[in-house]
Amino acid sequence: MDPNHYRFRGVWRLAAPAAAVYAALEDVRSYPLWWPEIREVRQTGAESGDVVIRALLPYRLVVGLESRRRDPAAGVLEAVMRGDLDGWSRFTVTADRPGGAGCRVLFEEDTRPGKPLLRRLALPLHPLFRANHAVMMRRGRRGLAGYLAGTGAADGGRGTANR
Repeated sequence: MDPNHYRFRGVWRLAAPAAAVYAALEDVRSYPLWWPEIREVRQTGAESGDVVIRALLPYRLVVGLESRRRDPAAGVLEAVMRGDLDGWSRFTVTADRPGGAGCRVLFEEDTRPGKPLLRRLALPLHPLFRANHAVMMRRGRRGLAGYLAGTGAADGGRGTANR
């Protein structure tokens, strides 16, 4: 097992139409409004930008994202990641309930740390890195649900404790 190789997969179920969820996920610039760990988004090109991430562990990541696939009909958003993390990530949004009242979001990511410190700490801290990612994803789902419902969007679910 390579401690520097991470594969993540998770499912979010949301009580919102698939088209609305896809639109929110496609608008990466809005992520800081609802995803507490996404601190900043800087557009660098028509289909690219840098995302500044800070989760529970005391380090900051800057990840360059470049759109690789946008397919609203299939509900697929995929990006190449470069910088402090190298690899790819993908959201696949599908209707989950009859009548379009809810949806399922499949998140997949295949990545390796590009940051030298993270590579050196990979073996001893592998479980902490995975737990950190799990917390980030839980809070992302919760923040997106609130954002789509029109609640909790102003501070991205951060509250005052994480400012």
